[in-house]
Formats: sequence, structure tokens, C-alpha cells
Amino acid sequence: MKHDVELQELTGKIAEASFFLNNASKELAGRVVGQRKVLERVFIALLANGHILLEGVPGLAKTLIVKTFASAMNLSFQRIQFTPDMLPADLTGTMVYDPKKMEFYPRKGPVFANVILADEINRSPAKVQSAMLEAMQERQVTVGDKTFLLPEPFMVLATQNPIEHEGTYLLPEAQLDRFMMKVIVEYPSYEEELEIMERSARTGVLPDVSSVVEHDDILRARELVDRIYVDEKVKRYIVDLVAASRKPADSGLHSLEEMIEYGASPRASIFLMLSAKAHAFLQGRAYITPEDVKVVAFDVMRHRIRPTYEAEADNVQAEDCIREILGHVKVP
Repeated sequence: MKHDVELQELTGKIAEASFFLNNASKELAGRVVGQRKVLERVFIALLANGHILLEGVPGLAKTLIVKTFASAMNLSFQRIQFTPDMLPADLTGTMVYDPKKMEFYPRKGPVFANVILADEINRSPAKVQSAMLEAMQERQVTVGDKTFLLPEPFMVLATQNPIEHEGTYLLPEAQLDRFMMKVIVEYPSYEEELEIMERSARTGVLPDVSSVVEHDDILRARELVDRIYVDEKVKRYIVDLVAASRKPADSGLHSLEEMIEYGASPRASIFLMLSAKAHAFLQGRAYITPEDVKVVAFDVMRHRIRPTYEAEADNVQAEDCIREILGHVKVP
């Protein structure tokens, strides 16, 4: 009985605290046509304190989505274009000499913002990726011999082009694993593309976006997300899904044994639970269900499962493996 009362109380607080997301969604809809799934995943990452890798061909409004999101959420924004000749200092900043004081002082780089759009992140070399990895994982940056904490909230939304390979680098697995989600940005529907074309032809300029959120709103929402109830059975369901990606045969998935080179890391379990909590928050619930886990499973796991060479030869993708795992693992 006490537990039910606590859940009811938390549900009421979630309803109050999530109101700011409705205002933000309206602002985003005024500028971004469609892409509801992508926008939902961005909200989930913000609430769960994670980063997102956006993959899609050019022209699908990836940059527009991130920039508009930052404006609506009243967060500082920086777009960083990654290039093969980029240096870590271009990202983090550098030490500058002051001849008057005869000493060095740090000049902070563009990574010191709440929302970072890392455009074409797979175009930068290893040293830049290493600096980015520190920022993403440790939420701090080292400039010279000094370490600075990054602003809170801090999230990276990185983009990469799936069809262009010249001048690109494969992201290290360690860095891929730091992204809470890898979201595939799809083409707009027929009707959405008509609206996009009409909006552009009608004005040529994008409508203004109002900042409708305060930092305290985001922090308060995150506190409530942390309190969302996760049943022991759901926790075990999450671990069962991740374990099935590592040793499919032990879970009865003998057909996947030769299809998966390596499965998802423990971060997959952590991020599945956190993102499922954030999804439940968006639905106004104080507890998560297996359905919340299923909704985010593809985005959390697709970049953590590597198919074997034989699987790729048979055109079997990570999504196919995840689909089979979700269909086989028993739902509590």
C-alpha cells in the first residue's frame, strides 16, 4: 500500500515536471517538420544524461533539429565541424601567453557548451577522438596542465554520413560505446516533404524559436527520472536481452551464434534501463514496463553488436539480430 501511494505521488510530480517538454515540443514543431522519433530520442538522452549518434544522409535536418532543440531548451549551443586536419586544441582550447602578465592562461574551446553538435564526427583523427572521449565520459576537459568541468547539462549529438567513406575514420569501439543511442534519421514522408518544400518556398527563412525552458526544469526532471521504479523482473529482462547478444546459444538462439562477432557491453544494460526510465517519464508513468525497454532497444543496442563477416556477407545487420533477440527472450 505504501509503495502504491509513493508511485501515485511520483506520478503527480512527473505530470507537473514534464509540462515544460510540451512547450519545447511545440517550439520544435514550429521549425522542424516530422522526425518525431528523433526528437523523442533527443529528449530521452537529455533526461537520462546521455549522448546520441545521429546517422543519416545529408539534408535530413540533423543540424536544424539539434540547433532548434538547444534554443527551445534555453541551452548554450556550439556546432563543431570535424575535419581530417583538426587538432585537439580546436575542440578543447589552448594555453595562450599574456606578454603583459608574462604568464599563460587557458582559452576555452567550443566544447564548453551545454549542447554540442559534433558534425561528421567520423572525419576526425585519433587524437581529436581521444579529447572528445574525455569530454563525453568524464564531463571534463584538460587544457594544458589544468582540468575544467564542462557545463551542466552537457550532451553531445554527433552526426555521421553512412554513404560517404572518403576521408572518414571508423569511430573507436570505446567511443561508440559512450553514446547512449545511435539513432537512424530517416527520409521524411511524402506529405512531410511537401510541407518542407512549401515552408521553404513561402518564406525562405525559418521561424524564430523561443526559449521556453529553465535549467532548473531539466535538473528537476532528471531527479524524478532517477526515482522511477524498476521492478526486479524488468531488470532481469534487460540483462537477459544483453546476455543473449553475447552468448546467443545459451539463450536458445542457436541461429545467431555464427552471426554475432561480439555482443553488447554492460553499458547497454545501464543505458537500456536509464533510457527506458526517461521514456516512461515522457509517458507520464512512475514505473517502467518491458514495452519501454523494447521501444529504446534498437537505438541502444544497434552500435554495440557487431555482426560477423559471414553475417554481413548474407546482408544480416545488427538490427536483424536485435529483432530476433527481442522476439525470443521471454517478456516478464
